[in-house]
Amino acid sequence: MNGSGAMTLAFELSALKALADPGDVFTEAREWSEYVGVVSGEPTYVVTNFTRKRRIRQDFFSGPKGKAESLESVKRQFDTDRHVFIGTTDEDADLAEEHGWEYLSVEAAAEAAGWTLAANEETETAAPAEDQREDWP
Repeated sequence: MNGSGAMTLAFELSALKALADPGDVFTEAREWSEYVGVVSGEPTYVVTNFTRKRRIRQDFFSGPKGKAESLESVKRQFDTDRHVFIGTTDEDADLAEEHGWEYLSVEAAAEAAGWTLAANEETETAAPAEDQREDWP
């Protein structure tokens, strides 16, 4: 995935969780995106905890807003040639279309960019190895 021109890239939280190494994905996406962030219907602390544990620095996130309001707000705030939303459901695709964003499923985005999808649900939500402690019960 390489764009010609400025792009704003938004990941739905579930799409990030579907990736084997979301931190590396974010870092790579910054090479060809002007702005990268997370849009989710989850509470702010859920998004913050997930991204902080993986050392993901967001240019924007949903905050207390829903996904629809967030997509609108981000599109107004970040005036780029393209706005791409990576999600996991038909509802995400519909939402992107309704708000003038391009949509990519996480599978299509991973294939195009060479990203690895997580093998299972445990991998999706586990923190990086250096954050796990063996001396705890």
